[in-house]
Amino acid sequence: MSSLRGVALFTNEYPPYVYGGAGVHVEYLARELSRLVPVEVRCFGDQNVRDPNLRVRGYGPWAEATHDTDPKFRGALDAFSRNLSMAKDTLAADVVHTHTWYADMAGVLAKRLWGTPLVVTTHSLEPLRPWKVEQLGNAYHLSSWMERTTLLDADAIIAVSQETRADVLRHFEVDPARVHVVHNGIDLDQYRPDAATDFLVRYGVDPARPYVLFVGRITRQKGIIHLVNAIPDIDPALQVVLAAGAPDTPEIGAEMTQRVGEVSAGRGGVTWIREMLPREAAIQLYSHAAVFCCPSVYEPFGIINLEAMACETAVVASAVGGIPEVVVPEETGVLVNPAIKPGTFDPADPAAFSRGLAEAINRVGLDEALRVRMGQAGRRRAEEHFSWASIARQTLDLYGTLLGQAEAGEGPSGGRP
Repeated sequence: MSSLRGVALFTNEYPPYVYGGAGVHVEYLARELSRLVPVEVRCFGDQNVRDPNLRVRGYGPWAEATHDTDPKFRGALDAFSRNLSMAKDTLAADVVHTHTWYADMAGVLAKRLWGTPLVVTTHSLEPLRPWKVEQLGNAYHLSSWMERTTLLDADAIIAVSQETRADVLRHFEVDPARVHVVHNGIDLDQYRPDAATDFLVRYGVDPARPYVLFVGRITRQKGIIHLVNAIPDIDPALQVVLAAGAPDTPEIGAEMTQRVGEVSAGRGGVTWIREMLPREAAIQLYSHAAVFCCPSVYEPFGIINLEAMACETAVVASAVGGIPEVVVPEETGVLVNPAIKPGTFDPADPAAFSRGLAEAINRVGLDEALRVRMGQAGRRRAEEHFSWASIARQTLDLYGTLLGQAEAGEGPSGGRP
């Protein structure tokens, strides 16, 4: 493998501003890569870290980008303006690696300005998230163009699951040889069972009673409304804990509030934690849950399932995207088929999907021997297949291949076949 002077990671999310799986991925990938090569992270925010092998630079908004425009356009226009700032600053790296459409165009521009190979990780795909029109309006078409342009221009595309790789090839005219699968990972030292219960008590969860747990954002993609609709069919012996914040839009936030109120009426033990949890609180909630539920209708990988498994918690999840590559049916959890309506990401029968979730949650959550067996199997699977050290090494090997091709005069040449 060719030696690397350094790697530049371009991203929206980076601690302390992490709200999804992509941010978790970049945080741990940067940490592991920096043990092997110099790493610079350029991200959205005010971060300023100068460790010996890890430099983190935050980029703030350009006020003019969101002045006198439709409020729904602001996210995409703000991202585009920060991308320009990230790309134009002097770059001392041999590879640029972007994460999510928010930072993709910075990679395209940096490739042109600094002559570096471009790697893109697809944590999700805009064509598979049409509900974002509700959030972004016509700016959804701008975010889609940014993503498409970058994927077509990339020298290598990393998909976080085999299913995501198939999605890339279905929706974009890219050379299959340029699309590689490298899974997400888990920090097995951080994510492990925690016997303490102080966070449970703080949030009003009874440590003496079993509960089903959801952790995630309030968004159509995460399918939380289907779990909420399942609550009337979930055995009242099980508490329901919804650690759900950051609604995509005021409308979905209002819908969530109304529906939780309706299904909670006359049923005790429903706790809604409306803030995004600090990591230590999430680990504790995972650790004591009888079952973790991931009801997503679209999920390229589903790192939250891996977090739960590492904490020895059984999982009930929807059988979509990359989830079946993480959760082994009847071994580490139970998968429920949402039977997505063709051409959409809506379950063909939402009521049946919610009933299926409830049945699986009751089956696992009320059977202590089953949930213990699945939880232990989940931890073993996390240990055997998803360490960040291994994922960083796979990523570094891909960088080396690209540099070898460049030195041989074979690239960078873009992603078109």
